Amino acid sequence: MHPIVSRTQLSPNVTRLVVQAPRIAEIRQPGQFVIVRRGPGAERIPLTIADVDKVAGTITLVIQAIGKSTHELTSLGVGDAITDIAGPLGKPTELLESGHAVCVGGGVGTAVVHPIAQALARNGVKVTSVIGGRSKEWVIYEDELRAAGDVVVCTDDGSYGRHGFVTEALKDLCEAGGIDEVFAVGPVPMMRACSELTRPYGIKTTVSLNAIMVDGTGMCGGCRVSIDGKSQYACCDGPEFDGHKVDFRQLADRLNTYRDFEQAALERWQAAHAEAH
Repeated sequence: MHPIVSRTQLSPNVTRLVVQAPRIAEIRQPGQFVIVRRGPGAERIPLTIADVDKVAGTITLVIQAIGKSTHELTSLGVGDAITDIAGPLGKPTELLESGHAVCVGGGVGTAVVHPIAQALARNGVKVTSVIGGRSKEWVIYEDELRAAGDVVVCTDDGSYGRHGFVTEALKDLCEAGGIDEVFAVGPVPMMRACSELTRPYGIKTTVSLNAIMVDGTGMCGGCRVSIDGKSQYACCDGPEFDGHKVDFRQLADRLNTYRDFEQAALERWQAAHAEAH
């Protein structure tokens, strides 16, 4: 069992849980993730480790409540516990040792780029983070990323920071020059747009793919993605890949495979939850 020691609501549908997991905290590296199971019989959910505290033996999970299982997780509070947390899984981020990196985060992806920005800054790399949300209340991890370098905040409605999408701010940075690598994490359309934007500039672009995962070891094949025309598995070959080689259309199609089932499961959970309360 993994007790929850802290719970913070970061945005209307994004929750941060700090959870006891000392063995994972000890060896986790930036870019790695865990697979979480709330309780017996529950769905297995892949979540990036947004931060760790080795002394306290905790890991930080940032969860966007979309379907039934993520709503169940975010309904937990301090004193509750998560039954299973398996990890760390996946390959660690290949970090620059010098130069200038731009970390682009969209929505909950901002929490995913946070450990990457942290590690880059520790290496002495200049870090510029570009983060976005629909409006101010949807912007997360701004303060944490400022500890690693400059931050450009974008909102769709202009209620905070720069008016517009993160890709517009990224384009300005690309045109200014001097970028050695871009790390982009967020919704598939955002990562695809960032990758296409950087391509003509010849800027290496790394994306973290949120493919469907079940076992996290490559055995089930559920997280299969096409990279440069070849099949790879996001859980063990990734989750990070060269954005210029990812077949984003196939990834989007696979992510939509179970959308109707997920919606039906959520509606049943919401109805049962409302009846219980």
